[in-house]
Amino acid sequence: MLPPRAEFPGHDVTNQPAARGDADLWADDPALSALAAALGGDGAHLAARGRALGTVDMRAAGREAMRVLPDLRLFDAGGRRLDEVVFHPAYHRLMAEGLGAGYAALPWEGAPGGHVTHAALLYLHTQVEPGTCCPMTMTYAAVPALAADPALAAVWRPRLTSRVYDPAVTPVPQKRGATLGMAMTEKQGGSDVRANATRATPDGPHYRLTGHKWFCSAPMSDGFLTLAQAPGGLTCFLVPRWLEGERNAIRLMRLKDKLGNRANASAEIEYDGALAHRLGEEGQGVRTIIKMVHHTRLDTAVAPAGIMRAALVEAHHWVSHRAAFQRRLIDQPLMAAVLADLSLDWEGATALGLRVAAAFDDPAQRAFARLGVALAKYLSNKLCPPVVAEAMEVMGGMGYVEDTALPWLYREAPLNGIWEGSGNVICLDILRTVAKEPAAVAAVDADLDAAKGADRRYDAALADHRTRWPGPPPEAEARWFAESLATLLTAATLIRHAPAAVADGYAAARLARQGGRAAGATTGLDTGALIARLGPST
Repeated sequence: MLPPRAEFPGHDVTNQPAARGDADLWADDPALSALAAALGGDGAHLAARGRALGTVDMRAAGREAMRVLPDLRLFDAGGRRLDEVVFHPAYHRLMAEGLGAGYAALPWEGAPGGHVTHAALLYLHTQVEPGTCCPMTMTYAAVPALAADPALAAVWRPRLTSRVYDPAVTPVPQKRGATLGMAMTEKQGGSDVRANATRATPDGPHYRLTGHKWFCSAPMSDGFLTLAQAPGGLTCFLVPRWLEGERNAIRLMRLKDKLGNRANASAEIEYDGALAHRLGEEGQGVRTIIKMVHHTRLDTAVAPAGIMRAALVEAHHWVSHRAAFQRRLIDQPLMAAVLADLSLDWEGATALGLRVAAAFDDPAQRAFARLGVALAKYLSNKLCPPVVAEAMEVMGGMGYVEDTALPWLYREAPLNGIWEGSGNVICLDILRTVAKEPAAVAAVDADLDAAKGADRRYDAALADHRTRWPGPPPEAEARWFAESLATLLTAATLIRHAPAAVADGYAAARLARQGGRAAGATTGLDTGALIARLGPST
């Protein structure tokens, strides 16, 4: 490809970084590659995916999928209902890439480290286009919930774990691969799903659902897990999108005009007597669907690390090729301090997210996963927006311009902190677990204790935490408690798995609090070693 012209009649283009070109999202990321190897991930598979996703062509497909929004088609030309969403071809390409790589299938295929490899794939895919992660994540997460009905699982599981993306409008038994979404939220209840008003009326071996859902992501999924009030109480149902010879009575009302995640359609829907299969016993809806929520929370804990990584790589490229005041920006101590400090949050989120994913792979660590995933989701999502905002500021005015990746990363940054339980919901869940599940508390405590003796600042912070909260904290302190415990668990993970510069820097800046609140308002970090982990500067 010929380079663009840099000479104009009135000026030459200088001091503007060239486009990044093809990138290797695996080889250039020592944190990901080392953690995935240490925790049982499939490095060879991830290496191939990192090369494929990092190309200029694939990144351009991600931008196209975001730029051309999903189009709601309610009726055909003759006025007959379609209730379909049409996507740009780039969206379908990204879906085929992710599902073909085993995004939804790997954890259920029986190979070691399936959840770690899945989490790393999510982390990589998020850096290119996060909207398509939503339907793939829900498809992955729905598999364990289907265990409540072996007959339904026999039909759906082979297609959900297929490595084929099949967007055809046709019933699931006729498809080579399928996706499964979730529709729980209603206007009046939000996170309080027990207030749901959708009704489920028995109809022979099935049920008919009537009611609304205020938020249904990925409405072109082949089916949804949903909650409705049956005669026996709140119950989980599988609602197929397409029936044999007809469309199920799922009416798309409108698409949400969201801040970010724009390649992914999210809709308001009405069930107008929609046929549904009961999944689990009547009255056990939350207990049934929580298995899906537990796994989607893993992805919302890991995705912020990918977003932070993408933002910091863009900022690193900029400062490595941009000069001001007669020096490259990267060579200026204050800029180096900012980037190094920000990198600690990305390193920590990556380490804790993959550590939790490893617990999903080990049945003996289920108790740890129960509490660990909530802690990781809470902390990583509180850190992500300010990290992306600082990376945008590093690039100055260009970071605020849509020609760069920072605007879409900034729009994406708050999302995972809202979906699958906002911060307060997650903190209340953490309090319930601490109060009612001693095995989960003991498992996290064992992880924390295993890191003792390596860093005096860690030991002191852990002792302070346990002195303040010898048991469950009062509700008003739930956020403080969650942040403290999650930060300690992150530090423990870095002590075991990260280089000394990272673990020492995290202890200094996040446990000993050497410095102020703003990024870069710290001292004593090995800035060169930390920044080097953002990848090559050429």
